Amino acid sequence: MRADMGDQRRSRHGHFKAVGFGAAAGGGAQHVEHDQEKLKDKKLDMSGLSMDTIPHITMSLGHITTLDLSNNNLESIPESMIARLLNVVVLDVRSNQLKSLPNSIGCLSKLRVLNVSGNLLESLPSTIEECRALEDLNANFNQLTGLPDTLGFELHNIRKLSVNSNKLASLPFSTNHMTSLRALDARLNCLRSLPDGLENLVNLEVLNVSQNFHFLRDLPYGLGLLTSLRELDISYNSISVLPDSMGCLAKLNKFSAVGNPLVCPPMDVIEQSLDAMRTYLTARMNGTGVNAEKKKGWLPRQLVKYNTFSARMNMTPGRKGVMTPGRKSVHDNSEGFLMSDYRTLNGVGSPGFLSMLSPRRLFSPRRNSPKHQ
Repeated sequence: MRADMGDQRRSRHGHFKAVGFGAAAGGGAQHVEHDQEKLKDKKLDMSGLSMDTIPHITMSLGHITTLDLSNNNLESIPESMIARLLNVVVLDVRSNQLKSLPNSIGCLSKLRVLNVSGNLLESLPSTIEECRALEDLNANFNQLTGLPDTLGFELHNIRKLSVNSNKLASLPFSTNHMTSLRALDARLNCLRSLPDGLENLVNLEVLNVSQNFHFLRDLPYGLGLLTSLRELDISYNSISVLPDSMGCLAKLNKFSAVGNPLVCPPMDVIEQSLDAMRTYLTARMNGTGVNAEKKKGWLPRQLVKYNTFSARMNMTPGRKGVMTPGRKSVHDNSEGFLMSDYRTLNGVGSPGFLSMLSPRRLFSPRRNSPKHQ
């Protein structure tokens, strides 16, 4: 802490004394001016006191802008205390034993920074959506199995969302409405997929979904449409194919995909450079890649190999590309095949032979027998 910042510590009698920001004030008008500054920015620091519970605080909390309860042993925070923090901007409760947050957190309409990392939270209260001024939410190192479904519909101002080291199987579908989001950290979870509509996050610059291990196998096409993306980490997942759209990530300058069973593009392409990866994926997207050429040429080779067709085609005037049996001609600059010479089978597979076995013929009286003449 800087020397000019106010501090809040336990006094000899176990109470807390509020000290505002700013240096010691003089008298007269200057004193009034400094008092006004104290009311504008005031921090209540109760961190690192090994508290199991929060003692009763009789002082007014209406002018507190920063509340630091970090590094204690708190299992809960009183609803009434949070409801009194009408002007709090920063709330830090990291490194405690919290299993839940009070529902009254929705009253913090001016809250911009919320740090709840390093607790035992399994969920966040739905009322957190009411904190519409929230810009930075840090919920790392908890036991979260899900986030409120409609979180992104209300938190339009959020710029940084950190939920790494939890048990999340998915991110809410409303995530794609967080259009102000700059950084999303969802590593070390159990993510099985990323939400659709990621391309709506037009301001997203940093995305980390690494170390979801065998759970994360695919990436959505919209990932390649994040026009502002500069850093992407997908390392240590089970991704084998990157979406072709990633060839459009023109601003990407930092990328990690180690620890994935990648086959498209191969790891040797990625290890060359980002430009090599972009070129490879762009070629695939445009249908001009190596794989596209192989696909195009596979059928002719196999048909010729197994003598299904001959590699020549009869070019009859007026009937370009028509395959005609029994005729051979030279094919110039056109693609196609000519069936090799054949003749009709008059054996057991011919229609004439099959008609001899029809029930009507077998069981009807023979017209040419002596009895019918």
